[in-house]
Amino acid sequence: MSEQNNSEIITKSKIEQAITLLKEQKPKPRESLSEKEAVRSLRRYIEKLTSSKYGYNYDEVSEMLKGLGINLSGSRIKYLIGELKKSSSRRKKISTSDDKDSSSQTVTETQPAVQASSETENSRVTSAQEQSNQQPTEPSLAPLPQPNKSVFVPKRYQDEDL
Repeated sequence: MSEQNNSEIITKSKIEQAITLLKEQKPKPRESLSEKEAVRSLRRYIEKLTSSKYGYNYDEVSEMLKGLGINLSGSRIKYLIGELKKSSSRRKKISTSDDKDSSSQTVTETQPAVQASSETENSRVTSAQEQSNQQPTEPSLAPLPQPNKSVFVPKRYQDEDL
C-alpha cells in the first residue's frame, strides 16, 4: 500500500495547464557539440577556404581553428566533411529512388486496371445490342488512378456514343 504525501490533489485543469507549459518550452542551448556537428556548422566556410579560389588546405584550416580552442586535425576535418557529403548524397538518392519507386508502383498498379477496363468495354460493346430496349445502366467501375505516361489507357465510350 502506498501512502500519499500531504501534497495537493492533481486536477484535470492543472494537467491541462502543465501540458500547455511543457508544450511552450524551447530546447535548451547546448554548450558543446560533437566534432561532426561542429564541422557541419562550419562546412560551408571550410569548403570555401579549401576551394581552388582560396587555396587553403585542411591543415591550415585546422591551425586557424586551434587558435579558437577547436582541436581537430586537418585529416579529421577532411574525413568529417566527406562523411557529411556522403550522408547528404544518400538522402538525395533515397528521395529520388522513392520518387522512382512510386512511379513504378503506379505503372504496375495501373496496368491491371487498364486491362480490366478494356475487358469491360468489350463486354459492354457486345451486350449493347442486347440492352437496346432496356434503360442504359451506369457502369460501376472504380475510377482509374492517374495513368503514367508510359501506360496505354483506352478511351472510354458511353452507350450513347456507339
